[in-house]
Amino acid sequence: LLPGPRATLYFIYNGLPVDSDRLQDESATVRQMMDGALYELPRDHGLERQWRTRLVQLLPTATNREVWLDFMLEAIPALQAEGWEVLVAADFPYRIARADDWYGDLESDRRQGWFNLRLGVIVDGQHVNLLPALARYLQTSLAAGDQTSLATDATTAPEPREANAGCRVGEQWLVALDDGRYLPIAIERIQRIANTLVELFDRDGLSAQQALSLPRSHTGRIVQLARELNGPALRSNDTTLRALLDDLEASGGVKPLAAPADFRATLRPYQEEGLGWLQFLRRHGLGGILADDMGLGKTVQTLAHLALEKQQGRLRKPSLIVAPVSTLGNWQQEVQRFTPELSVLLLHGSRRKESFPLIAKVDVVITGYSLLQLDSEVLLAQDFYLLILDEAQTIKNPRAKVSGMARALRAEHRLALTGTPVENHLGELWSLFDCVQPGLLRDERNFQRHYRTPIEKEGNRSRAQALAQRLAPFLLRRTKDAVAKDLPPKTEIVETLAFDERQRDFYDGIRLASHRRIQEVVQQQGLARSQITILDALLKLRQACCDPRLLRVGSGNAEIPSAKLEWLSSVLPELIDEGRRVLVFSQFTSMLRLIEAAVTALGIPYCLLTGETQNRSDVIARFQSGGAPLFLISLKAGGTGLNLTAADTVIHYDPWWNPAVEAQATDRAHRIGQDKPVFVYKLIAQDTVEERILQLQADKHELASRLYTQGGASPASWTSTDIEALFAP
Repeated sequence: LLPGPRATLYFIYNGLPVDSDRLQDESATVRQMMDGALYELPRDHGLERQWRTRLVQLLPTATNREVWLDFMLEAIPALQAEGWEVLVAADFPYRIARADDWYGDLESDRRQGWFNLRLGVIVDGQHVNLLPALARYLQTSLAAGDQTSLATDATTAPEPREANAGCRVGEQWLVALDDGRYLPIAIERIQRIANTLVELFDRDGLSAQQALSLPRSHTGRIVQLARELNGPALRSNDTTLRALLDDLEASGGVKPLAAPADFRATLRPYQEEGLGWLQFLRRHGLGGILADDMGLGKTVQTLAHLALEKQQGRLRKPSLIVAPVSTLGNWQQEVQRFTPELSVLLLHGSRRKESFPLIAKVDVVITGYSLLQLDSEVLLAQDFYLLILDEAQTIKNPRAKVSGMARALRAEHRLALTGTPVENHLGELWSLFDCVQPGLLRDERNFQRHYRTPIEKEGNRSRAQALAQRLAPFLLRRTKDAVAKDLPPKTEIVETLAFDERQRDFYDGIRLASHRRIQEVVQQQGLARSQITILDALLKLRQACCDPRLLRVGSGNAEIPSAKLEWLSSVLPELIDEGRRVLVFSQFTSMLRLIEAAVTALGIPYCLLTGETQNRSDVIARFQSGGAPLFLISLKAGGTGLNLTAADTVIHYDPWWNPAVEAQATDRAHRIGQDKPVFVYKLIAQDTVEERILQLQADKHELASRLYTQGGASPASWTSTDIEALFAP
């Protein structure tokens, strides 16, 4: 093969090459001097024609680069397999290079906690960093207008416009090397690299040293990429980074650990795995989210972790637990119950400032989210060992003051506890990780572009899988079905209740009036600016489903029956007679008051828990000890942070948009420690907005099947079609 490009065919007779152009000379022979004598060798013209025809069939009919490279990639290996000898001139423009192996170099960055990555192949013993070429290819593809196709299906990406970025041939992309050769890389392999290293899509993805700068917390991604690419050797000049690499490469770095001998609880096997995971994060200075299902013992795993740190002498600073105010007493009791060797300080109440001097002298400090801002001066001045955010969905809004305060707290290690890292959309997950492991998901705009939009709006399973892989080392989630085999079964029953004529007329009157009002407002202000009006109308419809007396419209509401309250009044006495212990949840405190009046008339002893309850711990203790068979609970006040294993029946009087909220409430009873089957009743008014709510819940669970937590649409993302469906007859 000669420059041009051009191919010349030779036939070898007894070591002597014969130019195929002489094929037309039928009388030609091959003459050769050997040992002083002239020999003539007859040529096989028939075989020469056959071979020439074979080459002509394979030679490019055009002179463009892609055609010649395809010939070099496909035709040349085929000819060599048939026994042909192919010589390539040193200045032939379409020479092909072959990679010996992949490699990954991780070097410490000048910024603490960061490293620089170079990823490439070894060609003829030389390391070739492929990241610059990969970045050019991906960035040029984006410039051509395809924002997400490479992350979804790299084979459909447009051709790059920069000549030195190489070109595509079939299912290979050929990188143009500095020496003029082309290195083929499988498109499928590029897709895997792009899915893992999304930073390459950005214009400023690489540093001046042609490396990708990443936080140390991203090391797990590189290990995952190495496995996906079938084992590039990972090298590092940083001993701590090398230790993390070794830990991750050895069975993921997580090994089950037993709790200390003086820990006053027996950990289940999955809880020992959780303790091992917490220790792994601590060992390498990483933050994480423990997102086990409600009831699987996130508290006990966290306390075992603290107890182990105390035993090993690492708990030399106080650790801070931040939780909803309603659960502070429970945390204090659990610390004293399981880890009495830990000194604990509860910051709560009007006289808490008197305890501020003790903060630095104890092992564990407990405070509420609502107190962070009020006590910011003293809390921000203290260095903590471990920051624990319980019910961490509280900081799901990154722009909320409480979220900013949580991020500002100083701690060596950070841990979030929540059974619902995503309640409405993936932006909430970003907010949690921005607090416990800043930089893991980069900035909010980047996360929106590469994950939220493709996953939530486009249903992109590839991006969902890429996100799951990125978070795998830092988010631990187990479901009860998967790990708590000894937990009794949970039976969910949807009770669809039909209105009588009077309640149906009342509901339809509210629905028609609300629908007309919404149509007027949307026409005047647009859908985006009508959210308050829409939500207010939906609130009225949901209240009408519960009990007409909740709405102060018209007159005579007290005479209109409530299908739900009638069902409850009929079923509760039967359940109590059977020995059932019942939790009744409602979002409306006013509805609980109506239920309270009804059960009082029935003579059923009960407990009541709302946001106004003062002696919360006493009320809970009374129910748990058997003082009353019925517990009326507002969803906001009692949906989290309670352990009510004395109950075996849960009734959701009214549904909520998000299934995760209902699941948390249900799990007050269906949790570790429960030894009885749990029955869950969901009361749904037939042919009403509540049935549409069930469909919204199903949509959220569909996203859960693709990720690992519940998520889905919020009212702000509804379309006009959704609104019409919600207010349909």
